[in-house]
Amino acid sequence: MFEIPNSATGAVRAAGALGVSMVTVHSMGGTAIMSAAVAAARDFPRLRVLALTVVTSMTSSDLADVGVCVPAEEQVLRLARLARRAGCHGVIASPQEAAALRGELGADALIVTPGVTLTGETAADHARPGTPRAAIAAGASHVVVGRTVTRAADPVAAVRLVRANLVA
Repeated sequence: MFEIPNSATGAVRAAGALGVSMVTVHSMGGTAIMSAAVAAARDFPRLRVLALTVVTSMTSSDLADVGVCVPAEEQVLRLARLARRAGCHGVIASPQEAAALRGELGADALIVTPGVTLTGETAADHARPGTPRAAIAAGASHVVVGRTVTRAADPVAAVRLVRANLVA
């Protein structure tokens, strides 16, 4: 969520009451939003707050378009450090930044990687994709697989392929 701290607090509390295990806040919203979300999550011991760093569809050029004149990986790491200081349990970033994030955040941080596709698939909207296996090998704790499954003629077979890629 990218909202004012009060709204972030309410949304996190509502998610916690529903039994949600992870919520996302936008790190670009700043420390106040992330800290408010983390504080609200304390009432729900299983709820983890993840900070979205740079969406996987963005390139360094896209960042420059909005006034962020550093490479995408540098921005991801900067926002991850900000999220850690705010108390977030982890971050969301592309598979391509997973190794650098693991080194920066340590073994306990959650690193969730959308933009995961199987070898030979098109990356669709993802400018910084990776395979499930590469993401995990680089340090991701979770992979998000979307179109590989949702657009497959046989979604069950697609899930099996993803699992095989993870353990291969």
